[in-house]
Amino acid sequence: MTTSATLPSVLADNSSLDRWVNFAIPGKVELATGRVELGQGVLTAMTQIAAEELDVAFERITIRSGDTDRTPNEGYTAGSQSMQAGGIALRAACAETRALFLDQAAQRLSCTATQLSVRDGRILHNGAATQFDYWSLAPSVRLAREATGSAARKPVADYTIVGRNAARLDLPEKLFGAAAFVHDMALEGMAHARVVRQPNRGATLDSIDEAAIRRAARGSIGFVRDGNFLAIVGDDETAVEAAAAAAADHAHWNGVERPSALQQEANWLLQRPSLDRVIGAPETDTTRGLQSYEAVYTRGYLAHASIGPSCALALYRDGHLTVWTHCQGVFPLRAALSRMLKLDPSAISVRHVQGPGCYGHNGADDAAADAAVIAVRMPGRPIRVRWRRQEEFAFEPVSPAMVVKVRATLDAGGHPADWTTEIWSGTHQGRPGGGATLLAAEAVPDPPPVPAPTDVPEAAGGGATRNGEPLYDIAAKRIIHHLVPETPRRTSALRSLGAMPNIFALESFIDELAERAQQDPIAYRLARLSDPRARRVIERSAAMANWSESERDANRGQANRGKGVGFAQYKNRAAYAAVIVELEVDESIKLLRAWCAADAGLVVNPDAVINQLEGGIIQSASWVLKEQVQFDTTSAGPIDWETYPVLRFSEVPEIAIELVESDSDIPLGVGEATAGPTAAAIGNAVSRALGLRVRDLPLTRERIMAKLLA
Repeated sequence: MTTSATLPSVLADNSSLDRWVNFAIPGKVELATGRVELGQGVLTAMTQIAAEELDVAFERITIRSGDTDRTPNEGYTAGSQSMQAGGIALRAACAETRALFLDQAAQRLSCTATQLSVRDGRILHNGAATQFDYWSLAPSVRLAREATGSAARKPVADYTIVGRNAARLDLPEKLFGAAAFVHDMALEGMAHARVVRQPNRGATLDSIDEAAIRRAARGSIGFVRDGNFLAIVGDDETAVEAAAAAAADHAHWNGVERPSALQQEANWLLQRPSLDRVIGAPETDTTRGLQSYEAVYTRGYLAHASIGPSCALALYRDGHLTVWTHCQGVFPLRAALSRMLKLDPSAISVRHVQGPGCYGHNGADDAAADAAVIAVRMPGRPIRVRWRRQEEFAFEPVSPAMVVKVRATLDAGGHPADWTTEIWSGTHQGRPGGGATLLAAEAVPDPPPVPAPTDVPEAAGGGATRNGEPLYDIAAKRIIHHLVPETPRRTSALRSLGAMPNIFALESFIDELAERAQQDPIAYRLARLSDPRARRVIERSAAMANWSESERDANRGQANRGKGVGFAQYKNRAAYAAVIVELEVDESIKLLRAWCAADAGLVVNPDAVINQLEGGIIQSASWVLKEQVQFDTTSAGPIDWETYPVLRFSEVPEIAIELVESDSDIPLGVGEATAGPTAAAIGNAVSRALGLRVRDLPLTRERIMAKLLA
């Protein structure tokens, strides 16, 4: 048995065992987790962990998640922390629960707990059945107690559920058309609402032609207004939708600020005031006389581009507000709603219901705030707010544009002896729990002050600085971070935060250094990489892709075709992933194949892990090849899929994933592990195919042609 030396931090914050597990229903185990299902399969994996540690059948467990009244407060489901933090906490809670029941059974049977075992919830004595099980003992076992973390955990070698594929709990309803999503919810007496959006913070509503909007609705509607917050409400969603579409032409605002096309480019950040700091070893002159090299890489603003727009429901009744939302953090949202509405947190319940996938801070929190503001002003009436596609694109937070300059001094062998990553970026921390405000809060009277500029701290993985430090063995490394407080669009977290542009820059730069040294890119990496787990994923991916040290020669006779590699350990502490991409460049870039080797530590559900790694590859490919938020003078961003194209199904390459065996009993987060390596692999493959380096994302046909012509 393995004993936990310290209490996992998430369990320490939610230390009462009955917050995690109980046996109130005979034959069933009720499980609770603060992590929420975003399409990543987390609830299935959590159920596997509990079933394994409690020694009960997977089918006996029911799981609830993301409910401020009934589940642990685990903050956000983000940062690939569900397994690495939440799963470890749940495992410890279940191990201690199992130990308490065995102690109680030992007292009843006048034996030692070491003589007892559990099989599907039944207590065995020296392998023989007893009259006891979890449910018969439950009245005598007090779970309303503080966890200690001292209970013995089941050895990994004895696992029969963790490490094996399990059918996803969330898929049947989705596949067979059940009401699985928050958009499907219908409460008795529900009214539909749309918000006439404040164009930007500080804009004031000058006038509104209600009569014209009513004519456009062709149905009964009403208006809810409080300061610059304006909503259209009615029983008929079609009428409300028509009114909202027309409202833009009949509501006039003062103080409107529109971003310009110039501001959409990352290089615009270089002209802006910034808050600067240095992380790591200071620069010295000890490398004077050595060769130096530097390059600059950029990425524009990205949208979450969820297929379905955000939606939420709210009901304010008898002084209590209940909100149903697909946000990623119900407790932080409750705190933000409490501040905005001046209600005690105990008077607010926030419940997660699944919605469109986003992996980041999209419009979900703001839609929930919209519904809450209206519900408080219409007590007793359930309110449903669904954003329109144009509203989602124009007003959701976007991932900030970034400029990354990398410079290195090189030793005699052409390897870096000193390394600097210099980063310009807006904040990746715009969530309400991070001190930022909700759109509705900015529109109602007496909006809160503009929050002080900040970014995700390095202790939490960093925002713009995430993966800014290369994992390679370099004597002196540092990050210079320029946080740009004011950006033309509200910015926040999107899958992998700053890791994707940083890894794109770092791994592209490594390839450029390998080329300067006339060395194979993989051999060059391995020469300065002592971490054995990192080496294994790179070597395995190379074997999967049949990588040759003369890869450039191997592509002769195949015009404009190339392979490229990218590697990283996400946050330098989560899963390791190496990705190799093969592509060809003609009128556009066509992805042919992608190979990925990953070390995810203890793998709970292999199929789900592979799905996550594949999903990261596909989304990153879309970012690299197509996506950038365009600004113009008539809107704050794109309005549809023509102005913001994403990767099509027909453009997805063949993908092969292999999970490298690991002797670790700690699961490592995988959801964002492939985003950066994929971006770098594509960039490096394009460089090999064309014989020139394109350092600005996305790698569109126009951008490549401009580079060729230059």
